[in-house]
Amino acid sequence: MRVLVTGGAGFIGSHLTDALLERGDAVTVLDDLSTGLAGRLDPGVAVHRESVTDAVALTRLAERIRPEVICHLAARIDVRASVADPAADAGVNVVGTINVLEAARAVDARVVFASTGGALYGADAEIPSPEGLTPEPEAPYGTAKYCAEQYIGLYNRLYGTGHTVLRLGNVYGPRQDPAGEAGVVAIFCGRVLLGRRPTVFGDGAQTRDYVYVGDIVEAFRTAVDHGRPGVWNIGTGVPTSVLDLLELIGRTAGHAPEPLFAPARPGELQHSALDVTRATAELKWCARTSLAAGIAKTYKWAEAGEPIDAKC
Repeated sequence: MRVLVTGGAGFIGSHLTDALLERGDAVTVLDDLSTGLAGRLDPGVAVHRESVTDAVALTRLAERIRPEVICHLAARIDVRASVADPAADAGVNVVGTINVLEAARAVDARVVFASTGGALYGADAEIPSPEGLTPEPEAPYGTAKYCAEQYIGLYNRLYGTGHTVLRLGNVYGPRQDPAGEAGVVAIFCGRVLLGRRPTVFGDGAQTRDYVYVGDIVEAFRTAVDHGRPGVWNIGTGVPTSVLDLLELIGRTAGHAPEPLFAPARPGELQHSALDVTRATAELKWCARTSLAAGIAKTYKWAEAGEPIDAKC
C-alpha cells in the first residue's frame, strides 16, 4: 500500500512509519521538521520538508506519489500554546486538516486522522468517556481537533469518502522529547535521570489515560486495513493520577523522586480516560502494554541517551 504520513518524523509518526515499512508498505513522509527529526527515520524514506498549511505543496506531493492512504498526524499539540495563540493552533490543526482532505480528494485517498480524546470530552464528561458524548473541550487545542473531525465527517457525507478518526489518549514512549512542553512521562523520566525534581502542576490528583506508542501504532495499522469510516477512542480505559505515574517512574529508576508543586495550568482537564469498548468490538484492537512495562521501556530509552536511533 502507498501511504503518506504527515508529521512522520515526529514522536508517533516515526514509529508508525517504521511499522508500515516493516510490513512492506511504500511510505512517504511530509513534515515541516519544526519538532520532528528526520534522523529518526530509515535513510531510505523520502522526507518532504513541507507544512500541511501549504495546500499547494501538499496537493502537488499527493498527485505525484498517489497515496492510497494518508495518515494525518501533523499538528500543534501543546495545550498551553493553544491557549496563548489559538489562531496559530487553528491554522495548523483545522486549516491544515482541510488541506489534507483536499489533497486526499484530489487522488481518491483515505485519511486516518490522529485526533485527541484526552482534550476533547470536557470537565464534566463521564469517566471513562465513550465516543457518543458531546465534546466540550476546555482549550483551543481540543476545540480545533473537534472542528477538524467535523470537516472529516462533512467530507464523508459530501463526497462519500471513507475517512477515519482515532481519538488518542495520552501517548507516551521512546522518542518523546524529555525536554518538550508536552508528554509528562518523557518529561518526568528526563528530570529524574538528571536528578531534578519533577514539576507537578496542581495537586497531582488529576488523571489521564496513558497509552503506549506501540499500541497506538497498532491502532493506526488496524484502521488503515479496516478501510471504513468511523470514530474510535484509542486508549486503555484506565485513569492514572500524576502522582501514581511519578511513583511508577520512581520504581523503575530505583528511587522515589520528590515532586515540586506548581499552580494548575489553564485549559487542562482534571480527569480524563477513554472508553475503548467500540474499538475493541469494531476494530478488534486493545492496548496490550501495561503502564509499568511501557514506563520501563521509556525510561531505558531516555537512560540510553540515544533519542534518534533508539527503537521502541
